[in-house]
Amino acid sequence: MADTQHTGDVHAPPSEYYSGPLALRSAGINRSRSRNYQDDTQSKVRRRGSIDDKSRHPRRFLIDIATIERAILEQEDTNGDYQITIEDSGPKVLKVPTAASNGNRTMEIRGTYMLSNLLQEMALAKDCGLRQVVIDEDRLSENPVNRLSRMIRTTFWNGLVRCMDEAGIQKICADPKNTKPGAQPIIYVPYGDPHALEYYTGVARDLSSLNIKVVRLPQDITPQYVKSINDQFGILTLAADVTHDAGGRLVYKPLPFVVPGGRFNEQYGWDSYFEALGLLADGRVQLAKNMVDNFVYEIKHYGKILNANRSYYLTRSQPPFLTDMALKVYDATGDTEWLQGALSAAITEYLSVWTCEPRLDPTTGLSCYHPTGIGMPPETESTHFDHIVGPYAERLGIEVSEYKRLYAADAIHEPELDAYFVHDRAVRESGHDTTYRLERRCASLATVDLNCLLYRYEADLASAIDEHFGGQMTTDIGVTTADEWRKRAEERRVAMDRYLWNEAKGLYFDYDVELKEQSAYESVTALWALWAGCASHDQATRLVDAACRRFEAAGGLVSGTEESRGRITLLRPNRQWDYPYGWAPHQMLAWCGLYAYGYASVARRLAYRWLYTITRAFVDFNGVVPEKFDVVGMTHRFQVEYGNVGVDFKMVPREGFGWMNASYQVGLTYLTSHMRRALGALTEPEVFFARAGWSTDASASHTPASTPKPVPVFAMADARRLRGNSALHCALEAVLTTTDNPAYFDLPLTAVDDDPRSPASPGDTDSTADNSDTGETGNKELL
Repeated sequence: MADTQHTGDVHAPPSEYYSGPLALRSAGINRSRSRNYQDDTQSKVRRRGSIDDKSRHPRRFLIDIATIERAILEQEDTNGDYQITIEDSGPKVLKVPTAASNGNRTMEIRGTYMLSNLLQEMALAKDCGLRQVVIDEDRLSENPVNRLSRMIRTTFWNGLVRCMDEAGIQKICADPKNTKPGAQPIIYVPYGDPHALEYYTGVARDLSSLNIKVVRLPQDITPQYVKSINDQFGILTLAADVTHDAGGRLVYKPLPFVVPGGRFNEQYGWDSYFEALGLLADGRVQLAKNMVDNFVYEIKHYGKILNANRSYYLTRSQPPFLTDMALKVYDATGDTEWLQGALSAAITEYLSVWTCEPRLDPTTGLSCYHPTGIGMPPETESTHFDHIVGPYAERLGIEVSEYKRLYAADAIHEPELDAYFVHDRAVRESGHDTTYRLERRCASLATVDLNCLLYRYEADLASAIDEHFGGQMTTDIGVTTADEWRKRAEERRVAMDRYLWNEAKGLYFDYDVELKEQSAYESVTALWALWAGCASHDQATRLVDAACRRFEAAGGLVSGTEESRGRITLLRPNRQWDYPYGWAPHQMLAWCGLYAYGYASVARRLAYRWLYTITRAFVDFNGVVPEKFDVVGMTHRFQVEYGNVGVDFKMVPREGFGWMNASYQVGLTYLTSHMRRALGALTEPEVFFARAGWSTDASASHTPASTPKPVPVFAMADARRLRGNSALHCALEAVLTTTDNPAYFDLPLTAVDDDPRSPASPGDTDSTADNSDTGETGNKELL
């Protein structure tokens, strides 16, 4: 088979690459030769050396998938997890037949990265129906930054797409959190959606083998009703395109959407915002728009954006991001009528959920997470609350299981437990489940994060109504004006300064509305004030300095300080939203806020740390993209509550994890070309910063009137939108006054050269980094 037959893109998506001219669908490989190859590999294998011979011509391998897969797993997968990682003790070298010799000669594939890529590519080829295939060496040695970004764009997003149509209903009905044996699939339909009822009743009839039950929800979905269906887990319907054909028959097309992944097999609240950022960065505009449409549907039919569209989430929401999510979709579509509908829904939820009882504290004017569910959250593991319930059961002299049964049936009344579960559900509504920051007090905390989000709602609505609707907009509940929302934003900012800002420490803190005092827990969510735009110039200066000293770790931003978390013991185990763990949402909001306030070099530095942590794990652990990281130890390998979603797969990752995928795609847009080359060569952060002379302090690096190149995705639109924000207006004017520049609001947004603290230039080189942005060469020896 001649090499000249190859005409396709070496780095094409699997569906294209494995359908090209070199994709073999017949049994054309000499199988006896394959057996000889395997025997030869087993007898003559040697450990990889530090220097490999490199051919001057691209090499391609002729792969009999069953044979090579068996050989690589037997030899290299020494711990039997169907992955090739640095924890395996195999020789890390495998002889594979070449395509140029038609399988008569073999060449070595060396190192964890290339061997794990070979394993992944064979699995992807099998997905395309192949038994034999030709694989380019350049596909196996691809720059890891480019490979991971490509896999997210072409494979992972697709793996996370769900749709509640007839073809996808079985997949979305599956709920890994439902451990009830033989549970019947249930689809819950809102009272006010007759088209959905008609459609899903037909689906249940047509797919009778699935035994689907369709239930119409009551018009008034009370906490008591939700409790009554705690043992009847089901999926909640979402938005659809609804029309009728020429004969008057219903044409109902549910909208596809993205799920986080793993056991989270439904559309989640705040996850969806970050996933939408990644989708938009990758040009998947329709999917992002669908997810906004689903939220509008949830507000209309369920009263709020839900924690996720499962029956047990009907009484709680999650951190609200709808205004910014809708505006970013609008920037890609320009559909003003659609935007008006989305913002109208956001206003409805703002007024009926976040700024009324029980979530609004009337004394401070600030809001708390405070869902209305009753009792133990049913979606948790059966033994999750045993350590909480145990002392109460012992007091009555009964088994824990019996106590839980009686408590759930309201046969036992225990006010202390009732209060505990109110706070526990509030923690889950916050998205930060769990952390010692919020434990046993969350419903009483006016948190920094929630009030930053509501300030952003108010500021977004003010600027959007001004910019797109001439200062006033008609909503589902009447006419509203930009001035009204500007006033609300200013009132909240004043309240946040009074109750949440700590002048002595230069940080925002949660405020306990019951104890009437600030919490002492230092949380990285303080940086959300920059994303929201509610910090003054002086506050931002102090906040960035304090945050960098407290929360910047080797692998990114850590959730909180070790001191705030407290001592860990057998009886007081680690919580996943505490030190030393880092999460994608915290990174992404911090980068955006830092850049907006003139701290581009800090934003790029933090982005590099986070992306290095992701890339290192991807290279060393068979392409893994997990839910979270220990950013102090720079590892995804740890024992903590709920484990780490995204790590449990065979041969090839197919989903990554929703917001982690997004953080990678968005984060890459913050890096200079110099940083991206260093990242592709896996240059450790401290080594790169030292050799490149990169600033590691918390100094501002540019005036907000400029947008230093490379301009991160969404930065121009965010800067334009935040012009109408009074707090940021004052902050920017303060900065510009000290630099003798004209007022920010009289200046056009301009893109300038790279931050001077970032010495990258088009001709820049670094001995620690591969100098090729395409990454097709230069990584084989390193990896």
